[in-house]
Amino acid sequence: ARHAGGRPGRFLVGAAAGLPPAAHAQQATKVARIGMLSLGRGDKSDASLKTIDAFIPAMRALGFVEGQNIAFERKFADGDLNKLSELAQELVGQRVDAIVGLATPAVLAAKKATLSIPIVGIGMADPVEDELASSLARPGGNVTGTTFLGPKLVSRRLQLLKEIVPGLSRVIVLWHPRAYGERTMAS
Repeated sequence: ARHAGGRPGRFLVGAAAGLPPAAHAQQATKVARIGMLSLGRGDKSDASLKTIDAFIPAMRALGFVEGQNIAFERKFADGDLNKLSELAQELVGQRVDAIVGLATPAVLAAKKATLSIPIVGIGMADPVEDELASSLARPGGNVTGTTFLGPKLVSRRLQLLKEIVPGLSRVIVLWHPRAYGERTMAS
């Protein structure tokens, strides 16, 4: 920027010097941009929206306030895996600072879209088997997060259920066919 005297930059420096200290701090604060990616619908009946909504206050407790020092870009694929991949590419194109993927399919889509942006997976099934991490102790790469080791614990969960309800003879399980990655489902 040039001011009337023709010298570049001096006007901006002078204007900035006249701002109150809080304004300097506000201008210096970088706003972290976090992409939030889910296979779900994102409407009020969708559990993924509730999970993402729970993430926001947890970040606030750590000092990250939406609209002040952090911005969330929420993307929902409405159950469409192809759309999920497109949304992951969009987040990479928007140059977000990190991607939070809700469950294995979202994390897989994010990992296919980038090897450099940090990815935090919430509720991954088996990140090692799904090739999202080298090991649980040392994930390596750009993916980290939480897992519930779904398929490996199914028999143990059923055993616990039988112990809690001794007369149990039948159990109905509702399972989303895309809940886990292909490798986990095959094992």
